[in-house]
Amino acid sequence: MKISFIIPSRNNLKYLKWCYDSIKKNQGNHEVEICVADDASTDGTWTWCQETMMKDSNFKAIRNDGPDRQGLVILNDKLINETASHDICMVFHADMYLCPESLDAIAKHIKPKTIVSLTRIEPPLHPEGVEKIVEDFGVEPEEFKEDELLRWLVGFKQGDKIPDTKGIFAPWAFYKKEFQAIGGHDVLFAPQSKEDSDIFNRFQLNDIDFIQTWEGFVYHMTSRGSRFNPYSGGAPGKNSEEWIGTTTKNMRNFIRKWGHAVSHDEFMKPIIPPKYDIGFIIKNATLQLIEVLEPWCSSVYCDIDVTEYIKKEDTLYDLEDKFYTLDDVVDNEIKVEINARNFHQQDFQYIQQLSEILKDSGALGAFDLGNLMITINDLITYEKELIICKKQ
Repeated sequence: MKISFIIPSRNNLKYLKWCYDSIKKNQGNHEVEICVADDASTDGTWTWCQETMMKDSNFKAIRNDGPDRQGLVILNDKLINETASHDICMVFHADMYLCPESLDAIAKHIKPKTIVSLTRIEPPLHPEGVEKIVEDFGVEPEEFKEDELLRWLVGFKQGDKIPDTKGIFAPWAFYKKEFQAIGGHDVLFAPQSKEDSDIFNRFQLNDIDFIQTWEGFVYHMTSRGSRFNPYSGGAPGKNSEEWIGTTTKNMRNFIRKWGHAVSHDEFMKPIIPPKYDIGFIIKNATLQLIEVLEPWCSSVYCDIDVTEYIKKEDTLYDLEDKFYTLDDVVDNEIKVEINARNFHQQDFQYIQQLSEILKDSGALGAFDLGNLMITINDLITYEKELIICKKQ
């Protein structure tokens, strides 16, 4: 198998070296190309990349000169579209160690219309889940217990075989043409956060199958690019302010785009409720309530000036086109009438579940739901219109 590893990196040099060594050591008989993007690092990453390119003809690197980072959204796509030379690529993280025989497992399963994820082995820095293995072999490269990991893997593989599951997460291997067919990552989510959930939704809607193989593994120190990166104020187990800001912003963008929050089953396969054309008619509105409700609908009709809200909201969406007055004609297919004076937490829970509620209703007409008055004029769904990324 010929495969290109796709690895953006920002101030991650010690992890990047550790990651690179693991790939070279454990690539087996496969033809491997390692493609790195240095995202305006200040820790010597670019010097190391230049030196490595001189020594390794299968190592390629590009650089964002900065000073601002471009992030995973931009740099993953640049590496895939402009740098990688193989038809099969794998989105990989600098804080991952490629385990022996893992590329054999990918080669066994990869085929057109199929994306293959390796199983992550992680130290106990995040909640447990059935899609991964929690075992502590170190949280920094200098304390990595490689021999212990390799002995543990031998014993694990000799145990009962775990059937393939259907989730998707990094590292994920794919055919480049299928990535390009849906337009790659959406710049709405730049520099990063929720970009993976968005593209996974679009892959699934475009009839791509997901396989998580339990025959191939990475040891993942987790979240060292932004969330736990000390250069942005994080540490193992400590979220950086930078990450808190981007993940908060992009969850709002994800809801605007899809009409619901990120959702998946226990194995990380996306759950995609329908996307409807919904208008909120809000009487006695406040800016605080507008901030809560705006991402959850297609249009907002209200009785206050929202200029201040639009100015402070950080999004590529044109929010000015989203707002109307109460005197404007409501032409959305679904109307939700809200009186801010009697809007309660239970009503917001209904809003968050509205896609599923509308899907289950299956009928046109009007009904009350808590303090909400809902009128369904049509139940056309629009989620498949989101498959192809429209560049902002």
